Amino acid sequence: MYNLGGKIKIMNIICSKQKLQEGISIVTKAITGKTTMPILEGIYIEANKEGLTLIGSDMDVSIETKVEADVIQEGSIVIDAKIFAEIIRKLPNSDVKIEIAENDLIQITCEKSVFNLVFMNSSDYPALPNINEDVTVEVPQNILKNMIKGTSFAIAQDEARPILQGILFEVKNKELNLVALDGYRLAVRSELLDLDDNIEVVIPGKTLNEVSKILEDNEEILKITFTHNHILFNVDNTKIISRLLDGKFVNYLSLLPQEYKLLVNIKKQDFQNGLERASLMAKDGNSNLIKLDVQEESLIITSNSQLGKVREEVSANLQGEGIQIAFNSRYLLDVLKNMEEEDIVIEMTSSVSPCVIKGKNGNNAKYLVLPVRLVR
Repeated sequence: MYNLGGKIKIMNIICSKQKLQEGISIVTKAITGKTTMPILEGIYIEANKEGLTLIGSDMDVSIETKVEADVIQEGSIVIDAKIFAEIIRKLPNSDVKIEIAENDLIQITCEKSVFNLVFMNSSDYPALPNINEDVTVEVPQNILKNMIKGTSFAIAQDEARPILQGILFEVKNKELNLVALDGYRLAVRSELLDLDDNIEVVIPGKTLNEVSKILEDNEEILKITFTHNHILFNVDNTKIISRLLDGKFVNYLSLLPQEYKLLVNIKKQDFQNGLERASLMAKDGNSNLIKLDVQEESLIITSNSQLGKVREEVSANLQGEGIQIAFNSRYLLDVLKNMEEEDIVIEMTSSVSPCVIKGKNGNNAKYLVLPVRLVR
């Protein structure tokens, strides 16, 4: 027995194990365990005439999802997420019955398995932010999923500049831009969409990574709503609410060079394969240093370390004068692994200037990588 809205109620529901497990899997993505509030280590479960509502939260990110269930008695409780998820996962593939037992425990029954668990009072669970869903941006799920994948690797890991631990979500001129940078590389993904709004917010990177896991590779519409402090993603039966990061994002357009002195046309996969092999010798220390010798018809990749040395040659087409330049191979590989185009171009000016990598035929992805200065 527990108190819900001032009335004593008894929860009693029946739900398929698979649907319940899917719902738990979605909401536990927001339960980090890094909280001083014990109630947030639990899943909030509410049963009403529409079925089950499950909520997980760490106060920064909250995920709510709906699960079909046969509700015999309405009510709400909070159950420890870790043990609840483990129990449901290990139950037989059958219907699960959840009800309040007489001794103030929650009873979970599935075929011949019976668990009795303590639970927490749902009235202690913090309310989710109230978000007005009148102003909405609509984006196909597969487009946003691709855009997140193509930028999230460049989020700063250093907590010294919290704003760079987020991704800029910018809507202007009927174009959606996602931008991430960490001081060593910059990733910009753009898509033309029929959007009239002007929006500029910074979303925590971990939020967008969790959103990406829930998004499907299809053209179904995802609805996104903003307030001054929060963002709401509406995906099918699931809502993801996140706080936004405070502060002004870096003026990324000022970082992108407007001109270049040489242009390299190269096959992405050939370049990536050569870099991956060369980087095997670059693992000595943390710099992952590789050198590029850009010539008229080839790009020579070399790396020397205490482990040994390597030389790779990749066919390329150079417009401009040759150049020798060095990079952290990991930064280049992160870019190449997240590009969809097979033919790419690399724009460079000097051995100490940033290079820009983009698709030969598309302009919806641009990546900037800073070189490593060599001590001569």
